[in-house]
Amino acid sequence: MSFSIPFQVQMFLEDRKRLAKIAAALFVGILLCLALLWNAMRFRQPPSIFNTPIDNTLGYLTLKDFSKLPLDKRIQFMLELAERFRNLKSNESAAMAAFLAGLAGPARDQLRDNVKMIAKDVLTDGATNYMSLAPSKRDAFIDIWIIKWQRTLEKATTGKEEKKTDSERLDAMRDQGKRNEERQGRIVGGGSLTDKGASGFLDFWQGEIEGSSTPREQGQITKFLDDVRTRLVNR
Repeated sequence: MSFSIPFQVQMFLEDRKRLAKIAAALFVGILLCLALLWNAMRFRQPPSIFNTPIDNTLGYLTLKDFSKLPLDKRIQFMLELAERFRNLKSNESAAMAAFLAGLAGPARDQLRDNVKMIAKDVLTDGATNYMSLAPSKRDAFIDIWIIKWQRTLEKATTGKEEKKTDSERLDAMRDQGKRNEERQGRIVGGGSLTDKGASGFLDFWQGEIEGSSTPREQGQITKFLDDVRTRLVNR
């Protein structure tokens, strides 16, 4: 005796199989989308400066993740990158040149924003700490702050600090500040450090990164830089 499944039952079973396959495919697709989204959103740690191809290292500077690093880690990254630049091999120089030549659009803009954000965060950190101090302690803070960043810039540009005492550094900056003030006075017909003849440092702040700061940060940084320039001359 043979047993046959009614046509309607067969169709129902086949429909369920098709639905199960569709559901499985959708589930896999959702998992893939979630994996891609997680990969796009997750924070990417900086590469090893000295063990990563130079174009990949530079590529990290074009990511928003770079500016999510703490300020001290971004500074260290740039110092190590500068050290690697000073010791590039010929093939690495070619790779770097090719990378920079092809840098355009959003990646180039993000690179510029990341570098500007370092300057902004350095100033914000300095200004915030400065404004939190009693007036009697602010001059000493400015001296320490200036020396720290002068040493950092020397490491970035030459790989080493100049052999100067803190006092020698401050005296040299004071003399340079006075020369700048005198030169500016001749150009604009007089004025002090707080007048319209602003220094290049303040000009850079106002022209390049002021727009990315909050009104509170803008006020604190402007006050801080003005006091820094005054300190350089009147020390």
